[in-house]
Amino acid sequence: MEKGTLKAAVAEFVATFAFVFIGAGSVVMAGPSGSGLVGVALAHGLALAIMVSATMHISGGAVNPAVTIGLWVAGKLSSMKAVVYVVAEVAGGMAGALLLRGLVPGEYWKPANLGAPALTPGVGTGKGVLIEAVLTFFLVFVVFATAVDKRGAADRISGLAIGLVLTFDILVGGQLTGAAMNPARAFGPEVALGNFSDWWVYWVGPIAGGVIAAVLYWGVFLRDAEPVTP
Repeated sequence: MEKGTLKAAVAEFVATFAFVFIGAGSVVMAGPSGSGLVGVALAHGLALAIMVSATMHISGGAVNPAVTIGLWVAGKLSSMKAVVYVVAEVAGGMAGALLLRGLVPGEYWKPANLGAPALTPGVGTGKGVLIEAVLTFFLVFVVFATAVDKRGAADRISGLAIGLVLTFDILVGGQLTGAAMNPARAFGPEVALGNFSDWWVYWVGPIAGGVIAAVLYWGVFLRDAEPVTP
């Protein structure tokens, strides 16, 4: 593995570790602290905005397998880097959730299932996949518009824009599916709990939404703007 790829993988691990620890932790503490859905949305949005900004110059600040796969589909990441990033992100998510479980007393995390996302009654797996896909579509579209497309005015503050998308997505979808929008965010707490109920919803939905957003943005807005590769 190239030195630069290793550094990028470490950055993705640390960023996803922090994101899952803070994001799942905010769900765990929402009841005792009274922060509710707004607090959960803000915690996720701030954590993502800060970690994307901190790692943007090292790895691109994907912090999400759905974003990584979207970048790969659009030709912005090599296949090797995409695999390394996904492994690092999933590992970071698991580490964050396991640490959260180890540090927080059980009377806090057990009622919240360690912050693992779940489908609310009345939302079946089909609707769950669609909701996660739509929410992740918004996220990845903004990633491309602010962090990938350098013609935009927001490329230097893309982390803030990406974090705010996550915030408004959770305000809408948090009570429906948990609004994970990130396979690593869901998989980490599931591994720490040993409970994989509806796990595939949080892989299929985000990856599908991310790929559609990436293909749409590249095909409509970037393809003609990029130089032709000889």
